[in-house]
Amino acid sequence: MEHKDIFNIDIACIQHLPMIDFIGNDFAIFNDIKDVPFSPYPIRLDALCLAVCQQGRGRINIQLQEYEMTAGMMLLILPDQIVQQVEHSDDFSGSFIAVSRNFIDEVVPTMQQLYPLFLQVRERPCLSITAEEVEALKEYHAFMRKKVKLTESPFRKEITKGLLMSLFYEIYGIYKGHTPHQKRLKSRKEELFERFFRAISESYKSERSVTYYADKLCLTSKHLSTAVKEISGKTAGEWIEELVILEAKALLKSTEKSIQEISDELNFANQSFFGKYFKQHTGVSPKEYRKQ
Repeated sequence: MEHKDIFNIDIACIQHLPMIDFIGNDFAIFNDIKDVPFSPYPIRLDALCLAVCQQGRGRINIQLQEYEMTAGMMLLILPDQIVQQVEHSDDFSGSFIAVSRNFIDEVVPTMQQLYPLFLQVRERPCLSITAEEVEALKEYHAFMRKKVKLTESPFRKEITKGLLMSLFYEIYGIYKGHTPHQKRLKSRKEELFERFFRAISESYKSERSVTYYADKLCLTSKHLSTAVKEISGKTAGEWIEELVILEAKALLKSTEKSIQEISDELNFANQSFFGKYFKQHTGVSPKEYRKQ
């Protein structure tokens, strides 16, 4: 291991590449990943990324789970997820889009019914889709890139937002088509979960108490936990624990930070308490996990 941190990567990090079209630091669209500098170490993406593989194959780790992409597969990576490219074949090609968190925030609040999509993406980031669905996504990609290239257009950003909203609906339809018995969720609870998940994504390193997040959302702990459990199948506490343990695992495996430094970064009272917490949730000590 040669570095001490999991680096945050955003769209600005690839703006020097000539074969990618951009809208500031908010949106990037391209066809070839060969020139994109992937790190051999885990990174945290501060963007949503969509990839549709058209030929070749590639392997990628998302949240420490490995997925393989082949022709006819769609991949979605959500903001703040930990990603590591394993490899891709020389002929790997497809369609690629990256969208900043801010750009998503400007679109998503207008379409609450899409919140379940992001829950499904967390569970199934890589999906095999039909030839017709691949073609539909290629058409979206081609049209969006054509509009993004119109740098003199006064409404280029607004047009892209509209197309992006349509693309999200298209993707949601694809997921629903591949999950025929999906439970129908209420939009108010979907919104509550989205607010909760955003809050824990921002604060899980320093706050692990359900009460903290309930107070932040002006709810009782019981109300929050019941709603989160109904929507996601996990309690609020389980979601918090998942993010903490995932971060701890990534730091142990991919950095040179000492266990004490990791304990401090995750705001544990001391290394001993961190070790007990980690072992309780993984079955092994931090030291044992690092050696695996």
